[in-house]
Amino acid sequence: MAIYVLLFLFLFQHTFSTYFFNILFQHQLLFSLQHEHHFHQFPPPPKEGGGNRFFLYSQVLKEGQVAIVAELLNTMRGFESTIFCYTPYLEQLKAAKVQQLEGLIPIATHPELLAADVDFAITLGGDGTILSAIQLIRDSGIRILGINLGRLGFLTTANAEQTTDAIRHLITGDFSIDPRRLIRLDSSPNLFNEFPYALNDFTIVKRETSSMIIVHTYMNGAFLNSYWADGLIISTPSGSTGYSLSCGGPIIFPNSGNFVVTPIAPHNLNVRPIVLPDSATLSFEIEGRAESFLCTLDARFAPVTSAHKISVQCAPFRINLVRLYDYTFLQAIRSKLSWGFDTRN
Repeated sequence: MAIYVLLFLFLFQHTFSTYFFNILFQHQLLFSLQHEHHFHQFPPPPKEGGGNRFFLYSQVLKEGQVAIVAELLNTMRGFESTIFCYTPYLEQLKAAKVQQLEGLIPIATHPELLAADVDFAITLGGDGTILSAIQLIRDSGIRILGINLGRLGFLTTANAEQTTDAIRHLITGDFSIDPRRLIRLDSSPNLFNEFPYALNDFTIVKRETSSMIIVHTYMNGAFLNSYWADGLIISTPSGSTGYSLSCGGPIIFPNSGNFVVTPIAPHNLNVRPIVLPDSATLSFEIEGRAESFLCTLDARFAPVTSAHKISVQCAPFRINLVRLYDYTFLQAIRSKLSWGFDTRN
C-alpha cells in the first residue's frame, strides 16, 4: 500500500510541476509579446485590396521633383489609398502648382499622425529626410519607405525610377521590415524636449573656434576614458556609416547590438574608436576652456555646459524601415562605398 501512495505522490508532483511551469512559461511569453507590442515591434499586415493610408513626407521640393511626386500620387490613388502629407511640404507642392493635390490631408504634428492611423510613411529625399521624419513618427510603429532623391542613402530602399513599383510592393505585402535601434538621451537640465532620441548618433562637440574639450566617459558607472578631442560620437549601427565612419569608426551591421564610441580628432594618438554593447549606459562629464559646448541628436543640436548631467542608452522602441527587392545591408555598403569596383578585380 505504501508503494502505491508514494507512486501517487510522485505522479501528482510531476504533473503539478509540469503544469505550473507551462503556465509560468505561457505567462512570460504573453508578457513578452505584450511588451513588444507596446513598442510596436510587430507591425500590422498591409490591408488587402487597397485602402491603405499613406503619409507623404519631405523637407524641400527641389527643381525637377514635381514629376516624381505627381507619379507617386497617381500611383497611390490608383489603389484607392488615403493620402496624408506633411503640412510644410504640402504648401511647397501648392506653390509649385502640382495638379494632383486634391484630397491630400495635411499633418503637422505627432498627435495628428497618430490620429490618422497611417500604414506607411513615404519619405522623399535622402537619409536626412528619414531622420527628420522620425521626429514625427516616433514610437508609432509606422513603417517607413525611403525613396532616395539624395546622394548616398544608406537608409532608403528605392530610387526615383522605382517609385511606382515600390508602392505596388507595399500594397501586395511584398516587402520585409528592417527594425533599427535608436539612442535615448537622458539629461538634466532637459534637452531636446519631448523627443530625446536619435537613429544615427549622439555627439558632444566643441563650439566653432574654441579649443579642444575633455569628455570624461563612464560605462555603467565605471570609468572608461577621458577623451581630449574636438568631440565624441556615440553611434548606433545605423549611424556607423555616417559621421562616425568619417572619423575613422568601423561599419557595424544593423541589429548587431552595439554602440560605437568614436573620438573626433583626438589629441592622444593611442585613443581609437571602441565598440560597446548597447545594453550599456554611457554617462559623460565635460570640461573645456569655453563656457558652453554643443550636444547633437542626429541633425538637431543644443548648447550644454559643464553643469549638465548627460547619459545615453538604447531606446525602448525601434524604427521600422521597409526593405524591397531583397536588398541587404551588404549590398548597400558595396554599392554606396564602391567596394569590389577596384579595377584590379
